[in-house]
Amino acid sequence: MDRFFKISERGSTPGREVRGGIVTFFTMAYIVVLNPLIIGSFAVDDAGAHKDVLGNILPVPQVAAVTALVAGVLTIVMGLVANYPFAIATGLGINSLIAVTFASQMTWPEAMGLVMIEGLVIVLLVFAGIRTAVFNAVPAPLKSAIAVGIGLFICLIGLVDAGFVRRVPDEAKTTVPVGLGIDGSIASWPTLVFVVGLLVTGILVAKKVKGAILIGVLASTVLAIVVEAITKVGPSKGVNPLGWNLGYPALPDQVLGLPDLSLVGDISFGAWTRLPIITVVLLVFTLVLADFFDTMGSMTGLAKEGGLLPEDGKLPNVGKALFVDGTAAVAGGFASSSSNTVFVESASGIAEGARTGLANVVTGVLFIAAMFLTPLYQVVPVEAAAPALVV
Repeated sequence: MDRFFKISERGSTPGREVRGGIVTFFTMAYIVVLNPLIIGSFAVDDAGAHKDVLGNILPVPQVAAVTALVAGVLTIVMGLVANYPFAIATGLGINSLIAVTFASQMTWPEAMGLVMIEGLVIVLLVFAGIRTAVFNAVPAPLKSAIAVGIGLFICLIGLVDAGFVRRVPDEAKTTVPVGLGIDGSIASWPTLVFVVGLLVTGILVAKKVKGAILIGVLASTVLAIVVEAITKVGPSKGVNPLGWNLGYPALPDQVLGLPDLSLVGDISFGAWTRLPIITVVLLVFTLVLADFFDTMGSMTGLAKEGGLLPEDGKLPNVGKALFVDGTAAVAGGFASSSSNTVFVESASGIAEGARTGLANVVTGVLFIAAMFLTPLYQVVPVEAAAPALVV
């Protein structure tokens, strides 16, 4: 195992890789809850249901199952093929684009068919050497700048997840960037859990305690369960701003559940006949463009964080990593979970010491297990995982 993953060569240990993989999973597990809320719906008659052009929806439980499935399988593939601790899951931003722009013009199967085509285009660019050439052609200082931007973005995700900062709607029904808490106040129990977790995690990291981030996540979760048991804050669900945003810190009535994978293979390429060809081409190009540069920035930032990026800025085996990333987009479309890509939250596992693909194998196995343990992992509120992103 050491020879295959080059664990000692990269200055790591199996224990660090396992811890890093677990931490990465905990900081990414929210996607199994969030993605269904972005592209899925609980019922057709819900006020906020995401309907396609024919009025159909993607059921939330089914989207959750395929989200975990694709993330688990492709994260393992990335670890085995490219040997990097770069976990993969449904790309945020792309899923919103599909839900808002694509579904309003076509059916869900047709939208996922275009996601598959986007992934195939990415794979072809990798085989042609174009994607790798562009990746290597970007100057090292610019890649470093992208890494800084990725780091700030990760921090912002954590602050928003925790409710420390929020989007503020205005009278024109648009949004200003962010505001502090609720009307300038961060006085809510979930945000308190985040602040305490941030302090605990920060101190443990500064003291170089092994498993610091994982300990911080678990300690924050225990605190959240205690706080909820006493205060009865309840979930947010879009109507209770003081509630828990994602995940509910209370022991579940049920631990195991069989996943519904009926969305796998439910695709269509009818968009090419439903819409003008130029429109479809532009939609696919938009997906390719977003995926192309998002992956470049994410991989560069993660490699730099883990000390895996040489001085020339050319990541070894980048072609393999980019190929898996393109394949992930194809798999995401085929399973109707939306395009999958390298997740910047992998930085939390890298900060814990992950340096090889073994961490990815651990993360991937946990994602696959998450298909059966949905009630259990939803106990971890996003406010308890957010400190890992900020740190």
